[in-house]
Amino acid sequence: MSEFKYEIIKNIGVLSMTNSGWAKEFNLISWNERDPKYDIREWSPDRQKMGKGVTLSKEELRALKELLNNMEM
Repeated sequence: MSEFKYEIIKNIGVLSMTNSGWAKEFNLISWNERDPKYDIREWSPDRQKMGKGVTLSKEELRALKELLNNMEM
């Protein structure tokens, strides 16, 4: 498995925390030195481990925002 690099450009916010300290975060991240994308995933307290997540382009984030704005809760 090849290594990959990531840089958290901006921490936008924490969506939730587990009792073990893992945080589900919304961040702007550059993966493998590419243009940053919006990302939602769980991170260990020391940010050395991560869970599976969802990465979105700016256009996909706008589409998601529109869908959420139109959703009934």
